[in-house]
Amino acid sequence: MEGKLIWWSPSPSWLMLSTLCLLLCAAQLQTSSATVAAAGTVPIPAGNVVPSAGVKLTSGKDEAMIDNGIIQLTLTNPGGFVRALKYQGVENVLETHEPDDFGGYFDVSWDHPGGEGKTEQVVGTKFTVITETEDQVELSFSSSWAASPKDLVPLNVDKRFIVQKGVSGFYWYVIVERLKGWPDVNMDQHRMVFRPKITMFKYMAVSDEIQKMMPAYKDRETGEKLAYPEAVLLTTAIEPEFKDQVDDKYQYSMEIKDHKLKGWISDDPKIGFWVISPSEEYIAGGPNKPELTCHCGPICLAMFTSVHYSGLDMVTEYRNGEPWKKVFGPVMVYLNSIVPSNDHAALWQDAKAQMEKEVQNWPYSFVASADYLPAAKRGSVSGQLLVDDKVLSPTPKEACTAYVGLALPGTTEVAFQFDVKGYQFWTQTDPKGNFVIKNVIPGDYNLYGWVPGVVGTFKHPNLITIQPGNEVKLGPVTYKAPRNGPTLWEIGIPDRSAAEFFVPDPDPKFVNKFFVDKPNDKYRQYGLWLRYPELYPKSDLVFDIGVSNYSKDWFFAHVLRRTRNKYICKNTFLCQLPL
Repeated sequence: MEGKLIWWSPSPSWLMLSTLCLLLCAAQLQTSSATVAAAGTVPIPAGNVVPSAGVKLTSGKDEAMIDNGIIQLTLTNPGGFVRALKYQGVENVLETHEPDDFGGYFDVSWDHPGGEGKTEQVVGTKFTVITETEDQVELSFSSSWAASPKDLVPLNVDKRFIVQKGVSGFYWYVIVERLKGWPDVNMDQHRMVFRPKITMFKYMAVSDEIQKMMPAYKDRETGEKLAYPEAVLLTTAIEPEFKDQVDDKYQYSMEIKDHKLKGWISDDPKIGFWVISPSEEYIAGGPNKPELTCHCGPICLAMFTSVHYSGLDMVTEYRNGEPWKKVFGPVMVYLNSIVPSNDHAALWQDAKAQMEKEVQNWPYSFVASADYLPAAKRGSVSGQLLVDDKVLSPTPKEACTAYVGLALPGTTEVAFQFDVKGYQFWTQTDPKGNFVIKNVIPGDYNLYGWVPGVVGTFKHPNLITIQPGNEVKLGPVTYKAPRNGPTLWEIGIPDRSAAEFFVPDPDPKFVNKFFVDKPNDKYRQYGLWLRYPELYPKSDLVFDIGVSNYSKDWFFAHVLRRTRNKYICKNTFLCQLPL
């Protein structure tokens, strides 16, 4: 006798959202850390340039310039766009072609419900000097929607820039606000975009493992467009090594928890351009949501909200005049050059050291806006997480290295994954399950979490209220794994990764050679969803329990099937259980 268990069959509406982005999300793998030593190197802020005695501000009709003797930052006035960034004798390490083509900007993708979507580079209309001392200059470039044309995104936006004495870079944060009664709006994306100079920056680094020379943007312009605009087969290439390879920005995404440092390196002169996000509190989606980092252009991003890898569930919707305010950042733009060793590894290691310094200094004490709260005005929560899973242990045990976080109250245990309006604060437990979540902005939260190796996601039943300067002590908290009776069979490893399942080889026509022989990054290759109908041309996957091996017989992502140029939106993975 044979019993059949029907596996999940997704709805057509969900599957229509499935793109390569979702495939990458489903297959996000845990990457190991490989540290490259840079012994004998001495970081200096600007080569042989000696920092000046203080920070100097020069402002005029069309631009404002801040100079600390290491970097010189030029911003449009009152627009608040990054026009130029001088470093190491290079007049501008950013790319600009025309007067309105800027090297750094903040933009929002948005639409009115039922209207046409647009991406708007937010333009400041008012310039204000917030702080001007020898130690620090902070500038504001703000815009008020009430005083703006009504075809602009209904937000008040305040773009803030900070340059400090002796610091090889600058800080940038953005305050966005909707007032009560403003019109309905959808916002798909908030981000900062940086465009390092094309002729200089050709080496990209987004993690210890993903560092490589990149093709030229001109190679993309002459290449073959694939299933979506971001993916291009390079049919010609300035550097022959990139010919007949796929370039696709989604191949370089990282989970938010691994998103703190990314950037580009110039070989002539040897300069590193880095974007550091010292905290994930202002980034939507939780620690395991993948996000874009850097890609061919060269482009370097600081993402705050987006629909990448999640679809319409991550659209920020505002209805019935709902008010909202949030601070994105600060992020740091860091520039480095190291002597005597100017190799890629040394620049990366120095940037990592700077990133760790910024993380330790978070929240910053030097930010002037009252909307950004320093440590003294924040609170904390502590406790011990235990897990009750009878398959693993007859009695509750300590939840080692579990992810525990605070996010806006939600109706489900995974509500934090779709939270785009609030702040989130995450940490990991120690070997005994103890945790402390520090520097939490006051407010009401739910406590969420998940434990590697344990099924399900945890949500504390009680609302947690954080007050300035106070610590909420929860004591022991037990997460009971969602099992109903004895477990007969389960598949895979519950670790928010699909690494254990079968990831096919890419089509040789659509390969990125950098990821060949990198098993942990195999899922990043383009077009893997097209391999499913090749493997199962007539019917869907069938898994025989007790016979099949999920590392060979279970496709790593639930994808669309394409036959005769049509997508079939209803696929079923079938598990057969002998009885």
